[in-house]
Amino acid sequence: MASPIDPVTLAEAFAQVPRHRFLPADQQGWSGSNVPLEIGCGQTNSQPSTVADMLALLGVEPGETVLDLGSGSGWTTALLGALVGPGGHVLGIERHRELLERSIAAVAGLDIDCLEFAEATPGVLGRPERAPFDRILVSAGADELPDSLVAQLSIGGVMVIPVAEMMLRVERTGEAAGEVTITQHGRYRFVPLITE
Repeated sequence: MASPIDPVTLAEAFAQVPRHRFLPADQQGWSGSNVPLEIGCGQTNSQPSTVADMLALLGVEPGETVLDLGSGSGWTTALLGALVGPGGHVLGIERHRELLERSIAAVAGLDIDCLEFAEATPGVLGRPERAPFDRILVSAGADELPDSLVAQLSIGGVMVIPVAEMMLRVERTGEAAGEVTITQHGRYRFVPLITE
């Protein structure tokens, strides 16, 4: 019987996935600063403390299947990959092809083989055809909680999403999309979640 994989801590994931790899050349000198940084296409690489807060709330476990919606630079996707390990899978979804291509280049050589990147489908949030997901991380701000994303969670699955500038942890507790437990975890500003 195979021994279980020891979970990777958040600190270990951050060490394994250096932020500077995911930034444009003119921003790399700021990679150690706890500030959001421009990555082009009107998008930002979130400040490390915000990313750490979101990942802690998400509570990713080894072997889980995770959707990273609004993957941007690919940094959070790679961090999630380090956390789920080789038995898991992380799907990063991004609207901007330029950012997707840079993400794929940035993760090359990191030895994280459970990552997949895909372009967002216009008018569709997430990847309903690939659901359910154990965890969903949304790195863009919604005006209200999207039922279509809640429906993509497994029972017991968790989504972390900024809604009306409040960070929410949403745990699906039953079959219906409305069967959830929601907790609030402070105010954060994000680029808007685009659905069209």
